[in-house]
Amino acid sequence: MGVSGSGKTTVGAALADALGLRFVDGDALHPAANVAKMAAGIPLDDADRAPWLDAIGAVLAGGPVVVACSALKRAYRDRLRAAAPALQLVFLDGSPALLASRMTARPGHFMPTSLLDSQLATLERPTPDEHALTADIAEPAAGIVTELVERMTSA
Repeated sequence: MGVSGSGKTTVGAALADALGLRFVDGDALHPAANVAKMAAGIPLDDADRAPWLDAIGAVLAGGPVVVACSALKRAYRDRLRAAAPALQLVFLDGSPALLASRMTARPGHFMPTSLLDSQLATLERPTPDEHALTADIAEPAAGIVTELVERMTSA
């Protein structure tokens, strides 16, 4: 989980590979209307996100899988946990400057850099009772994955 540009797809795919699990990019589960709205620079609201979160919840309920998903609010994460009670969150955290530079550098993505501020304003950082693993995105993706695998398999 994390805002746009945090590396959810890169880290998630590599983590899934390291754990021998299937990977699903949550962006692929957005309804076309959501993608069009974001591409137009319009932030999604809770009503826009509801069917998307339900689709992600269905994927999570289907068994061991790594899913890249922003899950910006506690209520969104609670909705996902209702579908998959054993959900393990990984929060990819980074500075706004690093996030913006990453978003600017990726060609052809539907999420414009102009929406970063709204994502950061919406973000509710995981609280201790959520037991999220937090990773600093300033580190190389391979190092993040190695650390996450270590933390997940030693628990």
